[in-house]
Amino acid sequence: MLLSNLETVPGRTVVEFFGLVSGSTVRAKHAGRDIMAGIKNIFGGELIAYTELLKDSRDEAIDRMIRQAQGMGANAIVNIRFSTSSVAQGAAEIYVYGTAVRVQ
Repeated sequence: MLLSNLETVPGRTVVEFFGLVSGSTVRAKHAGRDIMAGIKNIFGGELIAYTELLKDSRDEAIDRMIRQAQGMGANAIVNIRFSTSSVAQGAAEIYVYGTAVRVQ
């Protein structure tokens, strides 16, 4: 599956349009991670546990979007965008969406 945040895939021609595809996941923070983040917040530095949590969340949302596009018969997703929102205290959603197409 080709993924692009552009309206096209460079070097390819869009030959069929399938429509909007999306994927999302909602993740909650972990109490142990919060304690370590609080300590890091005092001394500074990257919050590695949260960085990993966000990467895993993005990967899961993208995988769900790709599966939806594959089910439509697409071989590419263009104009990909991400959005985040707070769902509840300590929980956030990562939402990814784009346009499923077939390219040559």
